Amino acid sequence: MVRAKYLTKITDINKMYIDKILKEGDIVVDATMGNGYDTKYLAEKVGSSGFVYSFDIQEEAISSTKKRLLESNLENRVKLILDGHENMGQYVDEEVSCVLFNLGYLPGFKHMVVTKPQTTIKAIEASLKILKPHGIVSIAIYTGHPGGEDEKNSVYDFVSTLDQKEFNVLESSFLNQINNPPRLILIEKKKIY
Repeated sequence: MVRAKYLTKITDINKMYIDKILKEGDIVVDATMGNGYDTKYLAEKVGSSGFVYSFDIQEEAISSTKKRLLESNLENRVKLILDGHENMGQYVDEEVSCVLFNLGYLPGFKHMVVTKPQTTIKAIEASLKILKPHGIVSIAIYTGHPGGEDEKNSVYDFVSTLDQKEFNVLESSFLNQINNPPRLILIEKKKIY
């Protein structure tokens, strides 16, 4: 039997956490659709009784993701939304179990179209409002592009001020990798009694 390499990519580490909280029937958000890999993964995890809202501002992301979902017969579980993630509150009016962010640019397409600190912070704020107790906001931060370091700093500044009575904030990162290794921030909403 071949062992999986779980500590090679931040997305694999992320799934180790998400797999523990997601269940069939959950409502979730992919805040940065990209090529649709996370949207597909989330659609599989929530099952036929769950639902995924998936956001991106690029037509290429919608096309790529739609194709991926059609190939897997998952299109009925997902709403693809051509809009910025900072506007998720206009589309999602129910509690969600997970909101997933992969900050940076759409791999394989326009590298000049990147997530921005101002809209990312608004999107994180919006996600915390719709997150149900014990739900998770997952933020994979890539900094190897112009503006990436500024966005990382903005995210860190924001999440470090979250009230620990309401949220747990965890950081995970590769300490021995070169070339701007990605970082993972997980925010868990505590149950307030």
